[in-house]
Amino acid sequence: MLTIGPYRLKNPFILAPMAGVSEQPFRVLAFRLGAALCPTELVSAQGLFRVNERSLRYLRHDPQVEIPYSLQLFGGEPEVMAQAAVIGKQWGAQLIDVNMGCPVKKVTKSGAGSALLCDAPRAGEVVRQIRAATGLPVTAKIRSGWDAHQKNFLAMADELGAAGVAALAVHPRTRAQGYSGKADWTVIADLKRHVGDKFPIIGNGDVKTVADATRMREQTGCDFVMIGRGALGNPWLFRELLGGPKPTPQERCETVLDHFRAHLAFVSDGRVERDKTRTPEEVAAFSRLAAVKQFRKHMGWYAHGLFGASAFRNTINTLEDVAELERRVEQFFLGAKEDAQGADEEQDLDYRTALG
Repeated sequence: MLTIGPYRLKNPFILAPMAGVSEQPFRVLAFRLGAALCPTELVSAQGLFRVNERSLRYLRHDPQVEIPYSLQLFGGEPEVMAQAAVIGKQWGAQLIDVNMGCPVKKVTKSGAGSALLCDAPRAGEVVRQIRAATGLPVTAKIRSGWDAHQKNFLAMADELGAAGVAALAVHPRTRAQGYSGKADWTVIADLKRHVGDKFPIIGNGDVKTVADATRMREQTGCDFVMIGRGALGNPWLFRELLGGPKPTPQERCETVLDHFRAHLAFVSDGRVERDKTRTPEEVAAFSRLAAVKQFRKHMGWYAHGLFGASAFRNTINTLEDVAELERRVEQFFLGAKEDAQGADEEQDLDYRTALG
């Protein structure tokens, strides 16, 4: 079952929506390397409802590449979520994905994210009202439950199924676990058996290699595999999942630079016109510096598993000049060799910043 609503996806591999990562440049890169679907990072329904400029900027996408374009919203009020989804549709959204799994307190305290796990009827009403307001397929992403004593993923599936959800992704950790411990894939298997063929189940959690993805599909029977941390610094994983090769040092270097330059353009887009408090030159300099600082985490992820990664991260975390940063990227990635021991270690990378 490779369909979600009216859309038949080209394969079963989906990029997870990740805060501060799933912006247009990274989604486009993942699509081009083989991902079948790349939802946006979580976007505030309240922000869209209030026509907040920052929230609206999250809606930017490439309609030539991002097909279908899936917009992930978070919020706790069904009416506001529905109106935000209408705005998303006006911007080109073809799928609306509802975040019901984010464990971050600033999200849950407003009744959004994982808080919806504690109120299945309200979660169902969110799906109903979005469908009624937009006519678009609505998907959702949940966790196994709030905590070890409240694992209600089957009840959530029943409620969301009755509301007409087009597909359901499950991250098999509780809200209390956050991103610690090991993902319990038996949750995915139980959910798939429970749902059957009523709607597709998307498995998520601890998929970092081709072998992991294969095992998840075999052990759980899930229809799709959603990959988050495994794609950070390794978007080529989607190509490998389809039988393609790992990147050469030359390709790795070119991709890092292309991604960085696309990120520079993404961050700079429209700022000169919007910012009337600075000169165009000041705005451009400010945008470049912001883009460089934001992209440092990506540089760290790209370097992970290569000899000299730690020293490279220490260097780039002090650089602010675009030309010097690009020179250092070429110097490192063109000559970098894989470090099997380093790849097995998390080193000092904080992946949690991408998993809001």
